[in-house]
Amino acid sequence: MTQVDTEFEAAPAAKLTVVTLTMLVVGSMVGAGVFSLPRRFAQETGVAGALIAWAVAGTGMLMLAFVFQRLAIQRPDLDAGVYAYAKAGFGEYLGFFSAFGYWASACVGNVTYWVLIMSTVGAIAPALGDGDTVLAVVLSSVGLWAFYFLIRRGVKEAAAINRIVTVAKIVPILVFIVLALFYLKPQVFADNWGGADYAGSLFQQVKGTMLATVFVFLGVEGASVYSRHAKRREDVGRATVLGFLSVFAIFASVTIVSYGLMPMGEIAELRQPSMAGVLESAVGTWGQVFVSVGLIVSVLGAYLAWTLMAAEVLFVAAKDEDMPRFLSRSTAADVPVPALLLSTLLTQVVLVATLFSDDAFDFALDLTSALTLIPFLLAAAFAVKITRGRFGGDLVIASLATVYTAFLLYAAGLRFLLVSFIVYAPATVLFVMARREQGRTPFSPRELVILVVSIAGAVLGIVALALGWISL
Repeated sequence: MTQVDTEFEAAPAAKLTVVTLTMLVVGSMVGAGVFSLPRRFAQETGVAGALIAWAVAGTGMLMLAFVFQRLAIQRPDLDAGVYAYAKAGFGEYLGFFSAFGYWASACVGNVTYWVLIMSTVGAIAPALGDGDTVLAVVLSSVGLWAFYFLIRRGVKEAAAINRIVTVAKIVPILVFIVLALFYLKPQVFADNWGGADYAGSLFQQVKGTMLATVFVFLGVEGASVYSRHAKRREDVGRATVLGFLSVFAIFASVTIVSYGLMPMGEIAELRQPSMAGVLESAVGTWGQVFVSVGLIVSVLGAYLAWTLMAAEVLFVAAKDEDMPRFLSRSTAADVPVPALLLSTLLTQVVLVATLFSDDAFDFALDLTSALTLIPFLLAAAFAVKITRGRFGGDLVIASLATVYTAFLLYAAGLRFLLVSFIVYAPATVLFVMARREQGRTPFSPRELVILVVSIAGAVLGIVALALGWISL
């Protein structure tokens, strides 16, 4: 997002080139997730399972990236990407759910950034724990609202911060990969090949890592979200694919080389950010400090990028009259303040909820991924819909992307599906507000069916939490 904000600063009406859009995708994708990958993968799988998981995730997400590439060209009339495709293909209510789900996933994802920062500092300040103590939540809340007021002033300050973050995001990760390869222990790597006893079957190992791969790939659709600012529609698709391919190698490398430094059981017990602990085992304390400092700067930049993106989704949806009108307001500096405020409020609510979770970071990470799956599935299904009857590459790609996202819903499991319903169902209030502003009937007969399903899922989720069938 570095160059994006710079261009907005220079001229709010400026159009984004393929280079700036690619930077947007890379900036959105490289964030907190990559620093947490070693522990998350080691908790679920060995080297063989990790390689298969990355092959599945890489292929599936590449298909999804191709879907966004083709839709940007085939339907240039649709802006805001994920949300617009769901609306065009399946109606206003599911389009609304897609917009809300994508927005909510960005807000919940922002919680992982604050948890990870506090967990990092918690290594020297035990009162912060793993980022899930009362003190950690209070300090995170202070940072949360400080960023709100920073962004509210306009993009000038945001652009200055992002210029620093661009380097801070990539350098520690590349240094980690190079050093890990230099210190790699072949015997340790071989011992980790099949996975530890707790990992289960190979299928279970792969399935257990799927939500983590979704989380780190969030942002692949970043150029599509900002498509209304693109200089040429073709640039949106090119940037999506280039950005994806650029970071895929980084994500997979971080995971695989870690297995060559420590037994996976020990990696699984590391505090987050686990990348710091893995590097410390190889080079000593300075490795942990190096990664930790880079992480804090990187995560703050990622938080900034995703906050802006979340507000953009609400703003565009309100402009299309699918959200209440108050969310379509913006300042002279092109900052959608009401959308920004609502995004900050939801992040604050989920941040407090982490106090009641068993593992704050993993809970926020998995919920972020689960909330994103419905928007992704609807976008992929829309691509199938518009290519149906035209047998060829476009239909194959769209079908593979749909199957992949459907598999991810299965991999997420009932727990996160029900928690997602708890988040989705109350959002209908915003949909009803928008319909009433337009003097329209709130729901059509078909939309009433969707409403009943979402409410039933939310009620079941609340009951399951209350009775202890599922937990946060």
